[in-house]
Amino acid sequence: MSVTGWRLAASDRELLLRRFPPRYANVVADHVTLRVGASASTPLPPRAPTQVVGRADDGDSLECLVVSLDGSTDRPDGSTYHMTWSLGPRRKPVESNQVLRDLGWTAIDKPIEIDLEPARF
Repeated sequence: MSVTGWRLAASDRELLLRRFPPRYANVVADHVTLRVGASASTPLPPRAPTQVVGRADDGDSLECLVVSLDGSTDRPDGSTYHMTWSLGPRRKPVESNQVLRDLGWTAIDKPIEIDLEPARF
């Protein structure tokens, strides 16, 4: 089983790391998940216009950036498209889903266009 989604272009990753310096030691900042538990035959998602539109931070040890794909932040599984940005000790990227669900997110002043490449992880 694998994960399908999109990998963040290296140049955009560097731009975003400068714009949003990670607050916690473990920097992830590399992909947006579409589907967990995909098989090898699951097709990759299409490219779509993509923007960083918000961020969330639980104030303890997890921060993530909210992403809009083709005009929507809503992932088909009911969660929110995002990139886990940085984590503190003992935190896992999947916990971003809970932070977004429980605490919500804050829109940034101006959306930032980014390039995501369809990928399998």
